[in-house]
Amino acid sequence: MTSSLPADPIEFLKWDWSRMAPHAKGLLRRRLTPSSIDGWLADWSELAGLIAESFNRLYIRTTTHTNDKAGQARFRKYSEEVMPKARAFEQGMKKRLLECGLRPKGMAVPLRRMRSDSAIYRPENLPLRTKSEALETKLNALTGSRTFDWDGETLNQAQVLAKLAHANRKTRERAWMALSGCLESQKPELDRLWVQLLDLRGQMARNAGLRNYRSYRWRELARFHYTPQDCRIFHDAIARVVVPAVQRLAERRKRGLGLDRLRVWDDFWHLRPDPLGRAALQPFETAAELTATAERVFTRLDPDLASYYRILRDEGLLDLEARAHKAPGGYEMELPASKRAFIFTVAVGTHLDVLTHLHESGHAFHVFESTHWPCHYQAMLDYVPVEFVELGSMAMELLGSPFLTRDRGGFYTELQYAQAQLEQMESILTFWPYMAVVDAFQHWVYENLEAARDTRQCDEVWASLVRVFMPHLDWTGIEDTLRMCWRLQGHIITSPFYYVEYGMAQLGAIGVWANARKDPQGAVKAYRRALSLGNTASLPDLYKAAGVRFAFGEKEVAQAVGLVEGAINELDSIH
Repeated sequence: MTSSLPADPIEFLKWDWSRMAPHAKGLLRRRLTPSSIDGWLADWSELAGLIAESFNRLYIRTTTHTNDKAGQARFRKYSEEVMPKARAFEQGMKKRLLECGLRPKGMAVPLRRMRSDSAIYRPENLPLRTKSEALETKLNALTGSRTFDWDGETLNQAQVLAKLAHANRKTRERAWMALSGCLESQKPELDRLWVQLLDLRGQMARNAGLRNYRSYRWRELARFHYTPQDCRIFHDAIARVVVPAVQRLAERRKRGLGLDRLRVWDDFWHLRPDPLGRAALQPFETAAELTATAERVFTRLDPDLASYYRILRDEGLLDLEARAHKAPGGYEMELPASKRAFIFTVAVGTHLDVLTHLHESGHAFHVFESTHWPCHYQAMLDYVPVEFVELGSMAMELLGSPFLTRDRGGFYTELQYAQAQLEQMESILTFWPYMAVVDAFQHWVYENLEAARDTRQCDEVWASLVRVFMPHLDWTGIEDTLRMCWRLQGHIITSPFYYVEYGMAQLGAIGVWANARKDPQGAVKAYRRALSLGNTASLPDLYKAAGVRFAFGEKEVAQAVGLVEGAINELDSIH
């Protein structure tokens, strides 16, 4: 039936729904038998993969060129005219499979996900989702337009953020205040987008018969193995175990920098000056240098992973450097019809950029490792539990780190490597409290949707959570910037509840790292084996395949903190 579909996904980009519809209708009408079911799934996956890749490619353009109005219009047109019909088609196909009584091999986990999806599916939510996507495109354009005059030079947001790691304290303070000033100027438009998105999400939950959006989102994210209450238990474990560890770290930082108090520009959670006052690391100057070095790192780690990376590089699937009119942040985007991935970052030459590149490459490797599955519900990362998807990326940050020295193909001298490792370990430790702030904030928002429409209340809740989980920072005299800065965290606005997974995955990644310190080859082998399972195993079984447990209680948090603090103590003596 689908043999007349274009072999080239770029050609399929030209198709509108009128050309797709005959293929979709044929699949919906096809008779299902034990002998035909596998071919039906394969044909469904071929069409679904082409549609998903077209949507993703159009979205990518809205982030790589935020000033491309024609590109935004193409994305909006596809989002409005194709995707609602494509999503209705997907639901029809899921319904047919669930009702036919056949259970193809390797589909037990995907079928559970399909049942969850079907339980909350409502046709009236399709136009609401389209509206949400349009608002997110507006947000990307807004954030991509941020520029800063810095001594006569025009900088983008990534370049100003990088200055938070500068050795000069006045430079760091100036960077923070510049970012805060930009947020203040964009606050009216950001807050309008926020309220519009909240209203759409609330309506989607009500349409699905659920009392709040959190209940809806829990089902949408297929969170079968933990509850909102479990997240609160995780927050409490972080407060009891990690926050005191970060405070110990903060005391050492104050002594090292000769400060009597730490301000946000002395210890922003993922960008901070070296605690011994050393100049910030500048491991590369150009994207070409980054990719050439990354290839050497992956070659030393695992030749197959390196071959995947070369495909991305050689096929132009890496857009890494910072430039004007480019959205902030970083992501990997799957191109399922091509069996490829696309990596987007805004690199400016920092060690954080190196870690981000390792992280997004981990996602890309996950795509390559799982493409062998015949059904898109088995293969695509969109259907793999996010808590494991993020383990795949966060573990790569740690698995790749031993190869960052120059004698092993990497960026650094031995002393620089020790500095880089210290930066990485500190970032891991300080991330968990920040993650708890972001996650707890979102629980409050969607438990109190009407109150959250008043961004002044959001400001106060955010500030109170920061003071609970990050008490080592002194905000005296700059409280207005504290209340403002939740708007810097894009996940809060565009990807609700997508953040606690990072905290859980970081615990798993520490476990993979601990295994690699004892048996490097065995740990990489287990890591790859787990990635190759795609969406055919449960979340706990995916973690087990990687050689770790899916658990985030106080015991597991304490074990991870002990490993990280031990590494910090070792690295502190090297300078």
